[in-house]
This record gives sequence, C-alpha cells and structure tokens, in this order.
Amino acid sequence: MFRSAALRSLASVSRSRSIPIASRAFSTSRCIRNEALAPTSLDVFTEEEQMLREAVQRFAVDVVGPKVREMDENECMDPSIIKGLFEQGLMGIETSPDHGGAGCSFTSAIVVIEELAKIDPSVSVLCDVHNTLVNTVVRTYGTQEQKDKWLPLLAEKTLGSFCLSEPASGSDAFALQTRAKKEGDHYIINGSKMWITNSSEADFFLIFANVDPSKGYKGITCFIATKDMGIQIAKKEQKLGIRASSTCTLNFDDLKIPAENVLGGEGKGYKIAIEILNEGRIGIAAQMLGLAQGAFDKAVPYTYQRKQFGQPIGTFQGMQFQIAQAAVDLETARLLTYNAARRKEEGKPFTKEAAMAKYWSSQVAQRVAGSAIEWAGGVGFTRETGIEKYWRDSKIGAIYEGTSNIQLQTIARFIQKEYS
Repeated sequence: MFRSAALRSLASVSRSRSIPIASRAFSTSRCIRNEALAPTSLDVFTEEEQMLREAVQRFAVDVVGPKVREMDENECMDPSIIKGLFEQGLMGIETSPDHGGAGCSFTSAIVVIEELAKIDPSVSVLCDVHNTLVNTVVRTYGTQEQKDKWLPLLAEKTLGSFCLSEPASGSDAFALQTRAKKEGDHYIINGSKMWITNSSEADFFLIFANVDPSKGYKGITCFIATKDMGIQIAKKEQKLGIRASSTCTLNFDDLKIPAENVLGGEGKGYKIAIEILNEGRIGIAAQMLGLAQGAFDKAVPYTYQRKQFGQPIGTFQGMQFQIAQAAVDLETARLLTYNAARRKEEGKPFTKEAAMAKYWSSQVAQRVAGSAIEWAGGVGFTRETGIEKYWRDSKIGAIYEGTSNIQLQTIARFIQKEYS
C-alpha cells in the first residue's frame, strides 16, 4: 500500500517552509495558500493538498474501483477498503500528528471526500462522517484526556459513527427522545437512533441524549460510547443508493456510560450538533460534487465513441449544449464548495455558504447523474457501466445532514437578516 509517501512528503514540505501550524477548530483552522497572502482563485491548492489529491485518486481508482459493483450488489462495505483508508492516513486528516493523524487542512478533507466520491460515494461518505463529524467533535470539544485516549484510535484503526437522528427527530433534531440519567459515576441511556451512517462497522459512537427534558434542547448532551458497552445494532436499511454504506437503527437499553465520557460538558450537545452539522454540510457538498464529476467523466467519453447517423453523438448540437450546461453546473458547485471550505479555514462565517454549497451540489449531482444515463442511452441504464449507480447515490444528497428545504430555509434567514 502507498500510505503516504505523499503525506510524508507533505509533512517535510511544511517543515521546510516553516509554515505555522494553525489550530484545527470549527472557525479557526487556517490554510495558507501563499506566503504573501495574495488573493488567489478558488481552485488553487497548497502543494500538500495537491499531493494528497493525487494519492487519493490512485487509491480510489486502483483499490476502491475494482470493488465498487460487488459492494453495491452485496450492500456491504468490504473490510479491506476500511483498512486501506486507515493505512493511507485518510481517517485522521485534520488530526494532529501527535495523535497519529496527518495534520492537514480542512480543505484537504474536502478534497479526499470529493476524490473518493468520483469512484464510490459510499466509501466517500464513510470517510466523510468519520472525519468531518466524529473526529472534529472529539478534537474540538474533548478534554485533553479524551483526545489523548480516542484520537489515536480514530486515526489508526477505529471507525466512528455520529448518532443524532431518531424516528421522530429528523430535520427537527432537537426533538430527540433518547434519555440519559445520571447514576453515581455513570449515565444510563435509553432510547433509539435511526438512519445512523457507519453504524454496522463502527466501534466508536457519539450519542446525543437529553439529561433533563425540562430544559428542552439545553438538556441535550453528547456521550462517547463503544460498541462493547452494549449498543444494539438493529435493522439495517435496504436503500436506493449508497448501498455499501451501512445505515442502521440503534437501540439503547440501560446503556451504561462512564461520566468521564461526557463530551463538551453536560447540556452542551445542542451546541455541538449545530456547529458540526454546518461543517458537515460542506463534506456532503464535496461528496455530491465528486459524484457528479464521476458520472460526467464516465459518460462524456462514450458520447464521442458512440456513432449514430454517421457521427459521434457528442458532436450533435443538442448533445453539446447538454454537456456544456452540465460542465457549468459542475463548476458552480465546485466553486461554492471550495469557497465554503476556505471561509471555514479562514475563520469567516460560513453557515450560509455551507448551506448554499450543500443545496446546489446535491441538485447538480442529481441532474448531471441523470443526464449521464441518458447520454449513454441503453448502456447507461444497465448496471454494467456503473453510470446508473451515480444517479441512485445522488438522491441522498438532498436528504441527509439537512434536507434541501432546510438549506433553503437557512439561506433565506440570512437574506432576511441582511435586507430587513
């Protein structure tokens, strides 16, 4: 495996430049694209980010690619893929090298998610949730003891899962019904979670539960739990798309969690959820962007190979206009996504930009993936080419980590605040 000749080189380049290492936090992580801090275009990357992109491209094509169809058909993630992600250093992208991570920028994580999604969005979302949700919460809100204990495991071998949604609390996440009761030096958790990504393979879980319902959302608390504490993995969903990514219902029956596993303080779970989902939406935007680009890259070459009426179908004006429009859509999604990522790194407000990126990228993914099937005709409709899988996978982009309507509502609130 090629774990990180690229990452080792990346680290050596950083040392030789004497670039100060910025703190990695929701609003303070910083990426210096040029030492003079002169304005640059949004698709300019540091040498480290570009090296990482190239390494992930090779891993995705050579290692993930041959297993995509089998994993989709079996609706199961190949364990060797998860192992490979850890071996490549892709499961602790922003985590400090002191804790076994790569110590890279937030945009590096976005680049990884995008590149993986070009080949398989299921693998991409596994990596996305682990990095932009699980790792970031522990890194940002954990005590020093919690970070020292858990971050090395999360960077090197232990897959994480983020447990917020419930049967009765999807978009209204703070209506959750899972309860936690303090008993001595432990909490007892009862309830259930639904639609939980990575839950079948994960051994580390961030569970949101309410310790005092009388306080409403201010009673919500985040807990660290491990599967061996007694988490019950119940129904595994059979889905339209991202089939290799596990999505399960979890049950907690008198789940006993040490008080030292409270993350961020009692009653602070709502703050954690709000902050992390803003960041996570940029990750989903990157996933949808990569998905759309993957479908485009598979279908467009076919239009110049397939001939009808004596010429390649891609040279007919009707087809040319469709392909050109898709290219424009891809570029707008790319710029929105990179802009949101850079704003986050630069410590600027990014909630509106993240919502815009997530909303638009999910729309573009559905449109481009659907068009890609039509460009390839009957061949595109078969599972042999893998083009139809991109369309199936694209539908989730408008649903998870905030539906499209939630994103539009968020954007509208910022507009109202600015103009009213």
